[in-house]
Amino acid sequence: MNELEGKTVLVTGAGSGLGAAIARQLVQARARVVLADIGAEKAESVARLIDPEGSATQALKMDVSQPGDVANAISDIHARWGRLDVLINNAGTDVTESIEDIDAGEWARVVQTNLYGPFLLAKAALPMLRAADAGRGGHIVNVASTAALRAWPNASAYHASKWGLRGLSKAMHVELREAGIRVSTLFAGGMRTPFLLERFPGIDTGLLQDPENVARTVVFLLTVPRGSVIAEMMVLPDRETSWP
Repeated sequence: MNELEGKTVLVTGAGSGLGAAIARQLVQARARVVLADIGAEKAESVARLIDPEGSATQALKMDVSQPGDVANAISDIHARWGRLDVLINNAGTDVTESIEDIDAGEWARVVQTNLYGPFLLAKAALPMLRAADAGRGGHIVNVASTAALRAWPNASAYHASKWGLRGLSKAMHVELREAGIRVSTLFAGGMRTPFLLERFPGIDTGLLQDPENVARTVVFLLTVPRGSVIAEMMVLPDRETSWP
């Protein structure tokens, strides 16, 4: 039995990198996938690539930090599919600067995207997630990072947002489990995605993992049978040098 066939899944940050890989894996699993991204053209491009006929995907422009964008996206999803079974909070950003040098507005933007956004989306999606799976409840996957478990210089906003996302996930689990909504947090190590490659052109890609591997892990989280939930999982490159 295909656990994901016919289910509607919202993936944020789906225009590139891990989000695009997750969307691809979900379409292959016969899910209906909503690709949301702050760059509409990027989301549309990925949707055309993974679903040329357009029957299994919906591309939306959405800034996850903007309540209006989130509300409009949830409304559009309901209008198109009539349901939402899974929310994958993957969208993220970072600014590599010291506490002394970073602009306060930029610091806030990182936290708004990485932490406030997942809160907004979960809150707005709750009615459909409660009704998912014939009323048994849906699933939320929050994509965190090893930055939620340790720290390095010049990433205070990113660390604050990802440590906060872990805490938010735990709070979601406690509050939503009675409704049958399962919550999982994925701690992903470095990947060969634009998030790192565009900001650190000299990075050793041999020490990074393929985002498709991490996407397969997301699919696994979503196919755990009812009665259990993987609350937290960490996926690292097998040559990771910075952990623990």
